Parts: sequence; C-alpha cells; structure tokens
Amino acid sequence: MTRAPQRNLEVAVRTATVLSMVLVLGTASLGYAQQGAPDGAWPAYGGDAGSTKYAPLDQINADNVDQLQVAWQWTTSDAPVLAENGLGAGAFKATPIMVHGVLYVRTSLSLVAAIVAATGEQLWEFDPRSWEAGRPTNLGFNTRGVAHWAGPEAEHIFVATGSAHLWAVDARTGRPVLNFGTDGRIDLTAGLRRPVPRRAYQVISPPLVVGDVVVVGSSISDGPRNMTAPPGDIRGFDVRTGEEVWRFNTIPERDEYGIETWEDNSASYTGNTNVWSIMSADLELGIVYLPIGTPTNDWYGGHRLGDNLFAESLVAVDAATGERLWHYQLVHHGLWDYDIPAAPTLVDITVDGRPIKAVAQVTKQGFVYVFDRVTGEPVWPIEERPVPQSTVPGERTSPTQPFPTKPVAFEPQGVTVDDLIDYTPELRSEAEEILSQFEYGPLFTPPSMRGTILMPGWGGGANWYGAAFDPETGYFYVPSRTGPMVVQIVEGNPERGDFAYVRGGGQGLGGPQGLPLFKPPYVRLTAYDLNTGELAWMVPFGDGIRQRIINLGIPDPGPVGGGGYTGPLLTPNLLFLGATGRRGGGRGGGRGGGQGGDRGPAQPPTLRAFDKVTGAVLHATELPVTPSGTPMTYMAEGRQFIVMAYGSGEGAGLIGLALPTSP
Repeated sequence: MTRAPQRNLEVAVRTATVLSMVLVLGTASLGYAQQGAPDGAWPAYGGDAGSTKYAPLDQINADNVDQLQVAWQWTTSDAPVLAENGLGAGAFKATPIMVHGVLYVRTSLSLVAAIVAATGEQLWEFDPRSWEAGRPTNLGFNTRGVAHWAGPEAEHIFVATGSAHLWAVDARTGRPVLNFGTDGRIDLTAGLRRPVPRRAYQVISPPLVVGDVVVVGSSISDGPRNMTAPPGDIRGFDVRTGEEVWRFNTIPERDEYGIETWEDNSASYTGNTNVWSIMSADLELGIVYLPIGTPTNDWYGGHRLGDNLFAESLVAVDAATGERLWHYQLVHHGLWDYDIPAAPTLVDITVDGRPIKAVAQVTKQGFVYVFDRVTGEPVWPIEERPVPQSTVPGERTSPTQPFPTKPVAFEPQGVTVDDLIDYTPELRSEAEEILSQFEYGPLFTPPSMRGTILMPGWGGGANWYGAAFDPETGYFYVPSRTGPMVVQIVEGNPERGDFAYVRGGGQGLGGPQGLPLFKPPYVRLTAYDLNTGELAWMVPFGDGIRQRIINLGIPDPGPVGGGGYTGPLLTPNLLFLGATGRRGGGRGGGRGGGQGGDRGPAQPPTLRAFDKVTGAVLHATELPVTPSGTPMTYMAEGRQFIVMAYGSGEGAGLIGLALPTSP
C-alpha cells in the first residue's frame, strides 16, 4: 500500500516564516493567543476561534451557582413554517455568538435572528427561505451557528444554509449585503470540480472568519448509492465581495500531494471527505485547522484502495491562500465512519518546561491527538501499530493505524469477553451468547459480512460537541458516550447503485434482559492535564439505568452514566454541561446503539455545574426546557448570562440563565 508521510513539512518557506514569527513574538505570546472568549463577549461558536469554550467570567461561581434562574426565553420563528409546510426538524443544536450586546443565531430552518443579549428581545430576523428547497441531506433541518466579521465600514453575519448557500447579512439591519456574491448570497453547489445535486449537499456548521476570508465546509449525503459523489473541498471567500479566494482539495487532483494514496484513478470520482463539523483557527498565525471526514462510502473501500489522503486527517492550511502547511492522517483507508467529528481545540501548554502552541483533536475512536499547531509535530509519540485485516472481497485494509502514546484513551476501545456485563452469572452467560453471534476484536477491527461489533461506533466516543480547554490550568475536558454498534457488509444491488458492497442489516446492539451488553460507564466526563498528558479524572455522567439494575435484585452499582448531554462550557472555577434528562430531544452524544443506558427513570433536564478539579457535581439547575445546544456565556448590562438552545421542531429557542437581580 502506498503511503504518503503522516505529516508533511513540504511547505518549508511558509513554515519557516511562521516559526520565525513565534520566535519574534516570544514566549509571552503563548499565554495570549488562546485565552477564551474576550471582553465579556462570545464572538465565535466555541468562544474564540480556537474553540476553547472558555470565558474568564466569574460572577457566577461555586458559591452562588445554586441561585441561577431563568432570566429570559426566546422562541424561534420556525414553528409556523414547519406546520404550514408539513416539515419536521430535529434537536435545535445551535450555539449563538454575542458581540456588542447582541446575540446572533441560526435556526433549524436557516433563519438568522438578532437578539438583545440582556433581555432576549428580538431585534430582527432574516429568512433566506432555504427551507423551500426541501429537507436537507443527512440530519435534515439542523443547525450549529453563524459567524461574525467586522471591518471599518461594515459588520456582517455569515450563515451557510441547509440549501447550500452562503449569505452575508448586515449585522445591524438583518438585510442581505447586496454586493456580496449575487444580492447577498453564493451558491455553494457551484464552482466545485463536478456537478453537485443540492439534495446531497448542505451546510450544518458555522462558517469560520479569519481576517478577510470566510471559510466554509459542507455536509454531504452519508447514504450514497454510487461511487461518484460530491467532493468535500473546503473554500475560502472574500468577506466583502464573496469572490472565491482559494479552494483546498480534500481529495487531491492530478499531480497534487497525496494523489498516490488513491489507487486506480479513484480520486477522480470519490467524494465526501468533507468538513461537516466545526473548524478552528489561530488568528495570530493565520492558520485554519480542518477536521476532515471519511470518503465515499463509510464502510467499504474496495473501490478506493490506498490510504486516501486527506480523509480522516487534521489539516492545517494558510487562511489567506488555502495552501497546505501540514497534515496528519488519524485513520488510514477509513472503514469505520471515524470522521474527525469536532472542532480542533487550540491549546497553549508547557511540556517538560517547553512552551508549545498546540492543537488537541478529540475523535470518535476515543483518542486525543495533540500536535504542535505550527509544525504538525506530535507533542507525544504516535505509533503505527498492526491492526486486524478485512475478509470482505475486494477490500484491502491498512496494515497499521496511528495510536497516540499520550493521553490515554477516554473511551473503551475494541471488544473482549472481559468487557461484558457480569452482574450475575446468568447475565454474563446471556451476554456471551449474544457476543458469539458477531465478529469482534481490538480497535480498528474491520466491518465484515457476518457483522462486526465496533466500539466505539460511529456516534463516538466524542462527537460534534467536542471538548473544552482551560488556559489557566492546562486542563482539557471531554464528554463522551460509549456507543458500540454492529456493521455488516452485504453485496450491493446493481439496480440501486454501483457499489460492490454496502452496509446492511441493523446497527443496534442490545444486551441480556434489556440491559447494555457491556460494562459501564456508558456516558462519561474525562479531564486531562495537557501539560503532562496524564489523566486527571474520569466520572460517569448521570445515573443512567442504575435504578433498573437495582430493580433486577442486583446490588447498587452507583452511577453508570447515561442520558443526553450538551457540549461543555468553562469558566474560571466551573465546568458546565446540559443534561437532557428524559423529556426527549437533544441527544448530544449521538446514538447509543443499545449501550447508552438512556432508558432509566424519568429525570428533569438540568444545567450541571462541576468542580473542575475533581469532577464532582456542585449543583444541577433544573430547566423548564430540554437543552440541545452547547451553552455559552457573556456579560450584558453588568450581569453574567449562560445561554443555550433548547427543544426541537415547533418548540425550539434559547433560554438565558443569570443570578437574581438585587431587590
């Protein structure tokens, strides 16, 4: 198998320039670049462009968090459109941004709203009528957020829609910026290397603004019928005019770097390999970090032999030109749907006395990969280790996969008999019988025609909600779900497409007597000290099916973890996550595949505040709605607010929490 280098410093001139900048700026700049959301605002999806999800605000703290209450509530305008047109929307997963005292958010139907941050009062709303194109691919009417740009003469909100258009909207008025593209919009299905059906191509995650360039990814159909699919190329557009500034080909063309990793001309027709999740950037260095997904199709690669760069790679590109600076492929020739699912987190750390501007990437397979974000050099060694090989005809798996030596994995990886539940000998015997029906083994055991248990499955491990980093302590926090699933490969139907093999059969994996097949915890929260690469602590998130286990006459196992949750939010002394309870919607951790333990007794949705040092829950604020988006925080009129999206479909909106005002 042909393999390009894992990381590449080919762009020597550019890399040398960046390195010289670091030396000139000196060690002091390492503490300045990524300090979280600035000046009481929240200007980007993850707080800052580096997605730390940290804000240095402490009006809400461990001493008074139990006094949090609802300050205001805002409802989207999606409901009438959904009702009148017979449409349906999933969980409202957006995280708003806040600049100059105004919140900006994209709804599930791709409407954009401006909201007074202190009161929840709506200022304006813009409807691009994206919903008229019908249900978007994959997750349907789904959304994560918007981006903001401010120049000396204008201030824009950028929204990339479910109908695959990029709009620039005046932040003050909500009206389209008419000199951007055509009357304020760009058709993102145009200008790619081949025609793209709109029904197979949309955008869920927010664009990313770096300088005068707005960068856009895509969400491409995960259920293709043919080997030829839309390409996942990343594009940068001029923030004022909408003119395309650059395009990074996630699948190389002709003589581009990495073309040799696509055998038999497969680069000419294979698609996907897209950034559907959130991108990050170092604004000082002018570098964008791209978390790239799996090629067409997720589970069988006999028609795309080779390592398949830049699939499932973390790629650093020049924000001004799109030029590749370095890359590292985290999965070779992917067959597990192990897309890189979340924003890379920019972290400034000190390892063995050496300050490092680093980037940490969480993955579905349960690893945290940490790189020098200037050079792409791993902070700790990454080893290529042998992995099991495929038995599916025509398939050729990579003989090795990259395993980081630090930090330790935050999720169980692979399957052994010892992982099965063993509360009683009878339950263990039933679990062994279920296990015997499938192929199983260590991480990266490939899909099979009998059916292979993957652990973690495609829902993670980690997923789109990502992680959070504390720039003061160097601690890194990862919520995750143990989500095993079964992947069975079957012969393709020539009347439905041209794949030789496709995924077939069910994906769920139940255990004996309705219990999960494997031992808990099923949802967990993990903290690492990234200055050492060591595990700080891990705690189960939620009781899960604890009471059901007790009802079977089994001694109390304690919290086993379970239920839906949001992404994390960090402040100087608290870590927040939303817990969805049992009122439906917002399962931030993805599908549990029968392992998630979400069928326990009814629990109210809450916003939980954790001690960052120990993982202990300090307080759980009961919510009148079900949280579904990652919370954010800011200051407005002297009060600190925590805001998060809630609900789905016709009952979605934002809820703002704050401490009581003085009488």
